[in-house]
Amino acid sequence: MIIREHYLAQIRPFYDSDLVKVLVGIRRCGKSIILRQMADELTAQGKKCLLLDFDVRSVRKALPDADALIDYVTERIGDEKTYVFLDEVQNVQGWNEACRTLRLGNCSVFITGSNSKLLSREFTKELSGRYVSFRIKPFVFCEAKEYADQLGRPFNVSDYLIWGGFPASIEQHDEASMRRYLEDLNATIIYNDLENRYNIRKKDVFERITDFVLVSNARIFSAKSISDYMMSENVSVTVPTVIKYLEYLREAYVINNVPLFSSKTKAKMNYYYKIYDEDVSLNSIRSVGGRYDITHNLENAVLNELIYKGYEVTVYNQHGREIDFRAVKEGKIYLVQVAYSVTEDKAYEREFSAFADVDNTAKKILVTNDEIDYSTSTVYHYKLKDFLMMEEL
Repeated sequence: MIIREHYLAQIRPFYDSDLVKVLVGIRRCGKSIILRQMADELTAQGKKCLLLDFDVRSVRKALPDADALIDYVTERIGDEKTYVFLDEVQNVQGWNEACRTLRLGNCSVFITGSNSKLLSREFTKELSGRYVSFRIKPFVFCEAKEYADQLGRPFNVSDYLIWGGFPASIEQHDEASMRRYLEDLNATIIYNDLENRYNIRKKDVFERITDFVLVSNARIFSAKSISDYMMSENVSVTVPTVIKYLEYLREAYVINNVPLFSSKTKAKMNYYYKIYDEDVSLNSIRSVGGRYDITHNLENAVLNELIYKGYEVTVYNQHGREIDFRAVKEGKIYLVQVAYSVTEDKAYEREFSAFADVDNTAKKILVTNDEIDYSTSTVYHYKLKDFLMMEEL
């Protein structure tokens, strides 16, 4: 497995903090691996570490509740600071009490949890200001390519735009195995995690909305527009129910809601959102007849890269003319337009005209899958394969 230095670098400043370090993200994105990489790094420095995986039955049986866990760790702390790593901590009854107690002792606490039981609302409520969280995502392209190279498997940009970056999917030997793994993962997230957790009674409606949203990534929606579409498909669902279902998907890190930024109001417009999949494979496994939606997956992949790189992202609205992303970092503004290709005249005019009359204080960027450089005096053209390997815009 590759060392995920991008995340380790963010967490290191908190290694000795008394805050509980919480790793969050969609299932199978690599949270447990990062937990182990931190433990290995600290152990190599001569630090005292204790790692407990509560997915292991013997560990759950030996330490079923907060009291047992607190006693077990306390007996092993001593005078030397101990770094305590608790994987799948939601399996401990009273995990929140254990974390609050242990952080006050001579130890530094790190936790992960399944998004079926440990969501943002849980640790926000239960740890109330005594934590710092880190969002872990599936592999971006540079990580996926590094891992595939490590495994000795071919993996290119086209593979990434279809099959995304879940680490275990890259381990599969062929396309059929990859699809089967991703379909099983999807079922676990939707049926086991969300339907069971929230006791969703109208499962068919929830699944129809989920399928519609995930296969329609990189489109602008409102809860009402989704409700209206479902009604046209003879599926009766109210706007409040749509809002509730979308929130379930967002909380489980299945989707990202990107709000619109209006140049007129200089503010976010929270009524409409562009909805993106956490990983483009969630679109591809819903494709019919192998007709993968590369165009929208490309835009989705660019969004995931921008989030990974630490940009605050909105959709830019310029007098009714949309630019895909307004990305802000350290006070610098970038306007990013995404297209599969601009080789045809109509596509070229459409994509470049989006930047007309836009404030030149923002850097204007066009990302396409073309091999030819279409940069102008005011717009930087980045080839997708180059953009995916960049560290900064």
